[in-house]
Amino acid sequence: MPLNILSLEVTSEEVHDGKMLEELVDDVLESNDVDTVLADGSYDGNDNFRYLFQNCIKLGIKVRTNSKVRPTNTRARNLAVITQKKNLRKWKDSVSYGYRWMTETVFSCMKRMFGESVLSVKFSNMVKEMMLKACITSSLP
Repeated sequence: MPLNILSLEVTSEEVHDGKMLEELVDDVLESNDVDTVLADGSYDGNDNFRYLFQNCIKLGIKVRTNSKVRPTNTRARNLAVITQKKNLRKWKDSVSYGYRWMTETVFSCMKRMFGESVLSVKFSNMVKEMMLKACITSSLP
């Protein structure tokens, strides 16, 4: 089964992964139905929980291990904290969190084929380089 990259954003090193979730999901929503988003702790933030909840997307974001229920958190994030602290294995099964490996596999293949860095110096060329690498990786059987 080929694994396709549905959305990709190339950013500078200063941009945190978690800040890109909304843009990545919006790209996918333009041409696909999205019922669940699976993401690691780097996407654990109130804005991401709020965005997914408001768009009726099942929340598969693993909260950080030191997360606490707080009045400043969104209700969706507080619920995720409670559920994951109570029984992480059960939560993982309920959202199919184990399927996150598919995404990790695609990017692992990219890194093995092309290395972990880009050769381009100008940012616009870095974007083109990454897009080409993603296209090549997505076209593999």
